[in-house]
Amino acid sequence: MADAPDPNSSHHSVAAFQSRDFRRYQLARLLVILGAEAQAVAVAWQVYQITHRAIDLGYTGLMLFLPGMLFLILAGHTADRYDRRRVILTCYSLQCLCTATLLFLAWTGTRNVLAIYAVLFFIGSGRAFSGPASSALLPHLVQKKDFVNAVSWGATVFQMASILGPAAGGVLFTMPLLHWLPAPFGAHLYGAGIVYLFTLMMLGIFLSLILSLSVRPGRQEQRSMSAETLLAGLRYVWQRKLLLGATSLDLFAVLLGGAVALLPIYAQDILHAGPRGLGMLRAAPAIGALTVSIALILRPMHRRAGKNMLLCVGLFGAATVVFGLSKNMLLSLAALLVVGAADMVSVVVRSSLIQLATPQQMRGRVSAVNAVFIGASNEFGDFESGVTAQWWGAVRAVVAGGIGSMMVTGLWSAFFPALRSVDQLSEDALLPAQEQEASADPIH
Repeated sequence: MADAPDPNSSHHSVAAFQSRDFRRYQLARLLVILGAEAQAVAVAWQVYQITHRAIDLGYTGLMLFLPGMLFLILAGHTADRYDRRRVILTCYSLQCLCTATLLFLAWTGTRNVLAIYAVLFFIGSGRAFSGPASSALLPHLVQKKDFVNAVSWGATVFQMASILGPAAGGVLFTMPLLHWLPAPFGAHLYGAGIVYLFTLMMLGIFLSLILSLSVRPGRQEQRSMSAETLLAGLRYVWQRKLLLGATSLDLFAVLLGGAVALLPIYAQDILHAGPRGLGMLRAAPAIGALTVSIALILRPMHRRAGKNMLLCVGLFGAATVVFGLSKNMLLSLAALLVVGAADMVSVVVRSSLIQLATPQQMRGRVSAVNAVFIGASNEFGDFESGVTAQWWGAVRAVVAGGIGSMMVTGLWSAFFPALRSVDQLSEDALLPAQEQEASADPIH
C-alpha cells in the first residue's frame, strides 16, 4: 500500500502527532466532543422527563438534522471558499451562545420543550457548517503519507470523548445542588444546568486551541459562486459510485439500526438503570469503537477494506437486534460494545475513502454531502426511532431497525461492486480510479 507506514519506524503508529497543529486540533476535538456528548445526555433526559414520550426524543434528533439538509449546498461551498479555520471558529462561537441559552433555560426550570428544540436547531446549524470545514481541514494538518493514520487517531479521539462524555453527563446530572456558586445561581443550578455549564467550559477551551493553530488553508475554490460550483459536491458524489455507495450505506444502515435516541426509554423503563445507567449505555458503543480504533492504529487495514466494511455493517445490525431484545444490563452493554466496534470499521474506511478519493479543491463540498448523510443516519435516525417507537414500542422498533440494517448490507454489496472491491486505502489507489470512472462527464 502506497501510504502504509514504514515498518522500520518505531513511531509509525503516532506519525500524525509529529504535527503541532494536529496535536492541538485533536486536543480541542477531545474536549469539545466531551462537552457535546455530556450535553446530549442532559438534553435527552431533560426532554423525556418533561414529556415521557418517545416521539419527543425523536424531535431532538430532527432539530439537529434539519439544518444540515437546509444548508447542505451552502455549507460545502463555504468550506471550500473561505478559510476553514475561521469557519470552525465562527460556528463554535454560535455553539457557545446556544449552550449558554440551554443553561439559562435549565436555571429557570423551563418545561417548554419547544424552546429546547429551537436551541437544538441553531446547534444543528452550526454543525452543518463546521462539519465540512473540519473534515476538509484535516488533510492540511498532516503530511499525505500520514493521513490514514490521522483519520484513525481522529476516530480514536472521538471515541474516547464519546466514552467519557456520556459518563460525565450522567454523573454531573445527578450531582446535588451547587451551593458554592454566587446567589442566585447556586439555588437553582443542578441536573441539566450543571452539565450545560461544563459544556460551555469545554467550548471555551476549544476556541482557544483552534485560535492557536498556525495552519491557514485559505481559499480552495477559485471560481465565483454559481449554481455549478454550489452543486458540484452533489454531482461529484453521484457520479463516483464508490463514494455514493460508501456514504449511502452508512445512511441507510445507521438510519434503520440506530437505537441511541431510545436509550432513555431503555434506561428508565426496560433496564431500570436511571441517569447513570443512561450514561453507561451511551458510553458502551464508544468503548467498543475505541478498542477497534486503537487496534487499527497499531495494525492498519492494508487489504480488503471494502469487504471488511460491509461485513462490519452487517454485524452492526445483528448486535442492534440483540440489544433490542435484551432486558439484562450486562447483555445490553455487551451488545452496544459490538455495535460500536463494528461501526468504527465503517467510520475509518468511509472517512478515508471520502478524503482520499476527492481532490483537495472539492473536499469541502463532498464533505458537506457526507455530513448530511451522516446527519440523516444519526440525527434523523433518532427521529425515525422516536416515530417507530411511538407506533410499535421501543423494543419492536430497535429489532426491526437492526434487521433492516442487515438487509441493506446485502443489497449494497450487490448494487455497489466498486465498494465491495476496494482493497487499499491510499490516494494513489483511489483518486485515479474515481477520476477514470467519471471521465466521461468531468466535474471540473
